[in-house]
Amino acid sequence: INSILYERRFGPYFVEPVVCGLEETDDGGIEPYIYAADLIGAGLYADDFVVAGTASEALYGLCESLYKPDMGPEETFEVVSQSLLAAVNRDAYSGWGASVYIIEKGKTTIRQIKGRVD
Repeated sequence: INSILYERRFGPYFVEPVVCGLEETDDGGIEPYIYAADLIGAGLYADDFVVAGTASEALYGLCESLYKPDMGPEETFEVVSQSLLAAVNRDAYSGWGASVYIIEKGKTTIRQIKGRVD
């Protein structure tokens, strides 16, 4: 991803990819894998969360205040949903809603949230 984005840095793709998943640790446990890149391919590995897109400035503050370690799937969904809806309401380029993916060991839950459509 980084190479493709950097190669097009003077005529960039206007995307900010986020890659998430679960990876096995050396002791056999599972931990989240969170990676994001900007539109020219500068990457960021995160331990807690990343934000991307046109509403990222509004999202960052909300996520920073609402995030806490070791949240369960339901609480994570609520925090993500409320953060997205609040940020989208403050950003004219964002709209319609979002898909929220909750990734757990052996299971991925996808839920749609509806936002404003103006």
